[in-house]
Amino acid sequence: MRGSSSQLSHSVSAEVGVAAEAAFRFLCDPLALGAWSLGCMNTRPDETGNGIYIGRSLFDGSQTRFSISADTERLTIDYLLGNPGAMVPRISTRVVPAKICELDAGQCCVTMTAWRPRSMDDARWHQLCACHEAEILLIRAQCEAAHAGRPVRPFAAE
Repeated sequence: MRGSSSQLSHSVSAEVGVAAEAAFRFLCDPLALGAWSLGCMNTRPDETGNGIYIGRSLFDGSQTRFSISADTERLTIDYLLGNPGAMVPRISTRVVPAKICELDAGQCCVTMTAWRPRSMDDARWHQLCACHEAEILLIRAQCEAAHAGRPVRPFAAE
């Protein structure tokens, strides 16, 4: 796992032991996101049914609304955050196939990037960067578990 940060953006990458297409499907799943995104746990569809989801912060219980915009050709995912009608793509993920990174067949590289809004204070930015360092590890573990047929939503309501 590798990460880099500036005052404007933060990126983390990891090799994942599944084919790029499987990782992409996992990362596009809003319910799976609720098990790896520390700021958006236990996701569920919002009341509108318009592709907007709600999750809760593991830190303070605050609610986050998001939607997912995915490009299947480029294997990129934008996670749009905010209020309906005013969502912005603050976090993006790219899945890079094995061939491009010279990995073994059945592997891929996943890179997640966050952009810092001007209004975010240093303490909140530090928290977000630390979360992404942990989340890329959760993504790798849960994506590989899902590919192996093991549960990936350990905290989902029964």
